Amino acid sequence: MADRRVVIIGGGHNGLITAFYLAKAGFKPLVLERRSQVGGAAVTDEFHPEFRCSTLSHAAGPIRPDILRSMQLAKHGLKLITPDVAVVALSPEGRALHLYNDTKKSAEEITKFSPKDGARYSEFQEALRQMGRVIAKALVLAPPSIDNPNRGDLWGMLQTGRAIRNLGKKNMYRLLRWGPMAVADLVAEFFDTELLRATIAARGIFGTFLGPWSAGSSLVLLIRAAGDTHPAGSCTFALGGMGAVTQAMASSAQKAGAEIRTDAEVIEVRVKDGSATSVILSTGEEISAEAIVSNADPKRTLLKLVDPIHLSPDFVMKLQHYRMPGTVAKVNLALAGLPKFTALDGGNESGALSGRIHIGPEIDYLERAFDESKYGNFSRQPYLEITLPSVTDSSLAPSGKHVMSIYVQYAPYKLKSGDWESQRVGLGDAVVKTLSQYAPNLPELILRHQIITPQDLEDTYGLTGGHIFHGELALDQFFTMRPLLDWARYRTPIGNLYLCGSGTHPGAGLTGGSGANAAREILKDLRR
Repeated sequence: MADRRVVIIGGGHNGLITAFYLAKAGFKPLVLERRSQVGGAAVTDEFHPEFRCSTLSHAAGPIRPDILRSMQLAKHGLKLITPDVAVVALSPEGRALHLYNDTKKSAEEITKFSPKDGARYSEFQEALRQMGRVIAKALVLAPPSIDNPNRGDLWGMLQTGRAIRNLGKKNMYRLLRWGPMAVADLVAEFFDTELLRATIAARGIFGTFLGPWSAGSSLVLLIRAAGDTHPAGSCTFALGGMGAVTQAMASSAQKAGAEIRTDAEVIEVRVKDGSATSVILSTGEEISAEAIVSNADPKRTLLKLVDPIHLSPDFVMKLQHYRMPGTVAKVNLALAGLPKFTALDGGNESGALSGRIHIGPEIDYLERAFDESKYGNFSRQPYLEITLPSVTDSSLAPSGKHVMSIYVQYAPYKLKSGDWESQRVGLGDAVVKTLSQYAPNLPELILRHQIITPQDLEDTYGLTGGHIFHGELALDQFFTMRPLLDWARYRTPIGNLYLCGSGTHPGAGLTGGSGANAAREILKDLRR
């Protein structure tokens, strides 16, 4: 039986970030990755001969700037692409709304739809910037202990409280009021243009089991504004696809002293006298460790890898009710050419298609898509977020050909009738049919579909319930309650067993915050 000071289960981005910081501190962790490549949901695969695509996540973060600097990812081969157009939103009537990374250019574009909305856009973005700056301070903290806050907790809360007060009366009031709101109400207070409202509101529902009229969907928008103040979200790609991000992270972690093993599936965390002592691999190999860190989601870690007999019945019951209902599917297309979008006919099509494409022209369209999923059906007219990464990265497809990456929402993990294997083709057909309303020549260009259902997200990528964020982003599963109240500080009821994945605070996408925060708390215990 091998001995290690630290073992990390899972080589997703948060696991690699945790490994880097622990290695930098001299602990030489061992990362065990179940699949043949590291990356988790941030990988690049060839899904058709000579066609490569970011299989799941297709935009880079934004990764927290301090993590980018510490890991020196550019020195490990990471090259980021930021197109001028962040998102183009299309309407079925043939209009296109371009939102740029530049605020002034976006406001000028919006003015073509509504002078009032164009004037208010900058005000809205500035409010998001100021509130996002305050929220960002809370996102880098370990959530405080509610019952017994220590000196660091009190200092962090004091600093955050001061930052909130420094917002001024107007924005402090907005911060307290906006969080619990439905994002549909929030955007309606600023804008009249339905296409603009829907494009911004989509940022508050992406990846969640929330519709735009759901209470608390504005909180999701605010959390994302902490890392990126663009109202609809900016757009950054990695050259070579998202796998290039995690390959650079793996290289950085290894240089710092971490060891990474692929094709190493952990099937059990062994517990003795209330503390984790070792991990068991599918091969039967046992590796003991002083600290075991899981990048898997909370349910997979504590209800599958750990025998629940080591947990209190109350804790098990609460964790069983931790909500992680997957709602996102992914469709990747290999295309013989660039689709012709009706709304972009005669314009700078390749420039407009260099960022994200939003399909979901009205708030009511998004809500109707959500309504179907509430009753166990995938949306027949889904909300889609699309990229054509080969427009800016020619390495992903043969010359003149393209790859299209499509997030599909809503696709519920639990279907009312049938299973996902029987519904797979129907989902792909619904996506192509919806897109054909905007790009009529798309069907004739398709060389290959890759359809990834919520069941695939669980079976292949280890995302329990098919939830891409390891748990619902909601008011009652945020900050001190992520994943559970009293267990939001990356530790678990099992001694020496920690969590570092997106099921911990702050948990929103590929920022790396969960991994970096967890490493800081784990180091405190290891040094002690």
